[in-house]
Amino acid sequence: MRRVLAIDTSAGTSVAVVELGAAIGARPQCVGSWHSDNPMKHAENIGVAIAAALQQAGLTASKLDAVVVGRGPGPFTGLRVGIAAAVMFAEGARLPLYGVVSLDAIALAEREAGLTLEPVARLLVATDARRKEVYWATYSGIGLERGEGPGVQKFEVLLGELEPAGPLVAATQGVHAENIGRLFFEQHLAGVASLDISALYLREPDAVPTPAKKVSG
Repeated sequence: MRRVLAIDTSAGTSVAVVELGAAIGARPQCVGSWHSDNPMKHAENIGVAIAAALQQAGLTASKLDAVVVGRGPGPFTGLRVGIAAAVMFAEGARLPLYGVVSLDAIALAEREAGLTLEPVARLLVATDARRKEVYWATYSGIGLERGEGPGVQKFEVLLGELEPAGPLVAATQGVHAENIGRLFFEQHLAGVASLDISALYLREPDAVPTPAKKVSG
């Protein structure tokens, strides 16, 4: 397993081709990417994003070993676009498909940026869930392993519940597909890569079917 296409639409639209070097201990490198922080227009952007990332990498689907998709948590509409695109691409290219938790990829980005925590501190990763809420999870230890979450809650209420247990450090990184790919390689090399691509919506979608009208008679 050397080269993957990583997709995430839990926030904006992000696609990357991530490659693991042949040298022992080599860090996975992003060789092509397309990213937009726009939390809308996932369906319009995803095809352009995949094509641009592959073109920048100078690769075709036949040169990939797998597809990796961020499972969120994220808003219903945006998140399902990325997962559906990953499923279709993987099926069309006959590639295995893996899933990772998008918040975990943010924690990985913080770790690779050099973040270190005091023994009693925790990293709080929070992304916009709309409705004045956030999707969140906490991480601790040298490897920033996930402790609590993922969940969805109003930010002020969340802080009121978490702060009594010790100091919190807020994540500053966003969700980028290159970190989705890097996290996959870390999990793959550890033998814990997951085939679970189920979406972490964490709440009911905004759109619900209209109740059927009763027919008299």
